[in-house]
Amino acid sequence: MNDAADGLTLDLRGLKCPLPALRTRKALSRLQPGATLVVECTDPLAEIDIPNLIRETGDVLEDKARRDDVLVFRVRKRNA
Repeated sequence: MNDAADGLTLDLRGLKCPLPALRTRKALSRLQPGATLVVECTDPLAEIDIPNLIRETGDVLEDKARRDDVLVFRVRKRNA
């Protein structure tokens, strides 16, 4: 996990299901309300798993994009 100008970036490239969702959940649990988490994954199942996780946690999926073979999710931690 790296600090970025707009929040934290979690590089999960190369990990397979269920690790991207599990590591995203863990990272979100450590964030302060309102903080941003950018998740980068290469597992195609993350396209389904990460949005489902965000629905479960109540956080906000602000953006989902694909850059070549990398899925990039921008998530904002919900306010308490």
